[in-house]
Amino acid sequence: MNTYVEEYTSFMTNVRHKSLNTVESYRRDVTQYITYLSDSGMGDASSATKTTVLTYLMSLQKKGKASSTVSRTLASLRSFYLFMMQNGAVSANPTLNLEAPHVEKKAPQILTGAEVELLLEQPKTTDNKGVRDKAMLELLYATGIRVSELINLEITDVNIPMSFIRCRGGKKERIIPMGNKAKEALCDYIQNARECMIKNESETALFVNCGGMRLSRQGFWKLIKHYQHEAGIKTEITPHTLRHSFAAHLLENGADLHSIQEMMGHADISSTQVYSRMVNSKLKDVYAKAHPRA
Repeated sequence: MNTYVEEYTSFMTNVRHKSLNTVESYRRDVTQYITYLSDSGMGDASSATKTTVLTYLMSLQKKGKASSTVSRTLASLRSFYLFMMQNGAVSANPTLNLEAPHVEKKAPQILTGAEVELLLEQPKTTDNKGVRDKAMLELLYATGIRVSELINLEITDVNIPMSFIRCRGGKKERIIPMGNKAKEALCDYIQNARECMIKNESETALFVNCGGMRLSRQGFWKLIKHYQHEAGIKTEITPHTLRHSFAAHLLENGADLHSIQEMMGHADISSTQVYSRMVNSKLKDVYAKAHPRA
């Protein structure tokens, strides 16, 4: 069965062109499922039935896993079994017609303009790490790219003279402009810090860790939580917070939805409209509190 997992991972990467983060999530979900079946004496994935899959999903719920996690797991298994069927490993898909648990969508966490400024002021540019961190935070807020996209940027994806970056997610590519502050921070990092941090001149990653290798998502998570603590910001900050704030602040200042959709790489405009509803709700609150005849 491990052979099928490896082939499935290769298929998702090289044929479906899924992002590394997505492929890793699917691989992890499928591997945990197979381990569960083995440990429970329920056979292997090729002999599983709908009841088998439902039992596993229920076990995740009993462990207190979030509905979003259970839903993603079902999506992973559905994709895996579809691959297995196409390759003749199973004759039926046990995930067919199974419904994922309802996931209540939470409104994205947005920082105020003042909180963003406070967060971006935290990295001290007195050493290479601080210069790098400043460049990453400025670039995230300036472009709204995902953290997975940030850490996968290559040095060749940056065009300082033309003030844009090239962002590639799977088989899609988009060009995103950046403002002067992000450009200055990025230029400082590339010219003064990156060359000192890399250990191998063949390294192509734009952002590297203190060991000179590509920075990981976990590494970024740790640094952003550190700067949240240093800034004393009570609002919970996740790796996606600056992305959400980027979109909301653009809307507040008059940007149109389709331009924001293109910059953020949303396939569906409905994903971008979430920010529009948030901004409209905020404006209504301001009106209700400030207008004399509200």
